[in-house]
Amino acid sequence: MLIDGLQYCNYSEKVFRQMRDGGVDAVHVTICYHENFRETVANLEQWNRWFEQFPDLIVRGTSGDDVRRAHEQGRTAILFGLQNCSPIEDDISLVEILHTLGVRFMQLTYNNQSLLATGAYEAEDTGLTRMGKQVVHEMNRVGLVVDMSHSAERSTLEAIDHSTRPIAITHANPKFWHDGLRNKSDTVLKALAAAGGMLGFSLYPHHLKGGSECTVESFCDMVARTADMIGIDHLGIGSDLCQDQPDSVVEWMRVGRWSKQVDYGEGSKDNAGFPPQPGWFTGNQDFGNIAAGLKAVGMSDEDTARVMGGNWLKFFDANFGAA
Repeated sequence: MLIDGLQYCNYSEKVFRQMRDGGVDAVHVTICYHENFRETVANLEQWNRWFEQFPDLIVRGTSGDDVRRAHEQGRTAILFGLQNCSPIEDDISLVEILHTLGVRFMQLTYNNQSLLATGAYEAEDTGLTRMGKQVVHEMNRVGLVVDMSHSAERSTLEAIDHSTRPIAITHANPKFWHDGLRNKSDTVLKALAAAGGMLGFSLYPHHLKGGSECTVESFCDMVARTADMIGIDHLGIGSDLCQDQPDSVVEWMRVGRWSKQVDYGEGSKDNAGFPPQPGWFTGNQDFGNIAAGLKAVGMSDEDTARVMGGNWLKFFDANFGAA
C-alpha cells in the first residue's frame, strides 16, 4: 500500500493522474482550514463532482477496506480531513454529523488558540479546554481521529493523554532534525508512540532541514532515526503537498478571517508564498524516490512498506469506526 497522510493540492485531472502514475492508493485531503460548517459542506460538494467526473481515477474512502478496494481497482481512495475545528462551530453534535459525511480526521487547532486547544503559534499554551476534552471523547466515540499537527506541546500531550484512542500527527517532523515552529519534540514523539499513535513525515519545505534544498538522503536518514527512537510501527508519510496552489491560498491558510494584518507563518516578507518543493518530491508521481531513499539508508523492504502506507492502513482499520 502507498498512502499519503495529508495533502492540500489544487486538485485537477492532472493531479489525479499523477496519483495513479505514482501508485498512490489513498490520500488524506484537507477540506477545511477556517471554513464554518456550511462552507465545509460546499467543499464536500466539490469533491462529489470530482468523484463523478473522474471515477476511473479517484473514489471516496472512509475505511481501510475502501483503500484496499481502491488498490485492487487501480484507483486512489480520497479520505477527508479538517485542519481546524471551525466546522463544528460551538456545537459538539456536529462532530458526529461530520463523521457521517465522511470526515475521518480533525485537528483540534490550526496555528491559533481554538475553542478546543492551543495552536503552535501562540505564546502561551493552556492545554485542552473544557470543550476540548468533551470533543475529544465525542471524536473517540464516533471514530473521528484527533490530529494535533498544528497544536502546541502541552495541548498535544494532553490530547494524547485524554484520548481513549490513538491520535495522529498527520504532517510534521521531529525537532531533533529541524527545529521548525511546529515540528515535534522527543517528548511528544515518545508519548505519541506509547499511546499507539501515528506520525506522518512532512515534505513541506518549512518543515525540512535545509528547506527546499533538503536532500532525500537527509530526509530518509531522519525517518530511520525516528524509527530507532519510537519504533517503525508508528511512522508514515504525510507530505503536506500543496501542488499547483496559488500564493493567495497560503495567505488564506495563515490569515483566514481572524486578522486584518499579513501573517507570514514560517515564511517571511521576502518569502511570503509557497516555498518550492525539493526536486526529488514535486508531486504524487515521486513517492518512489522516498521508498528508494529509505532502502538506501538501510531500511528493509518490510519496514519501508510500513512507512510508505502499511502503518496508515492498520491505523485506519482500528480508528475510523465507532468505539
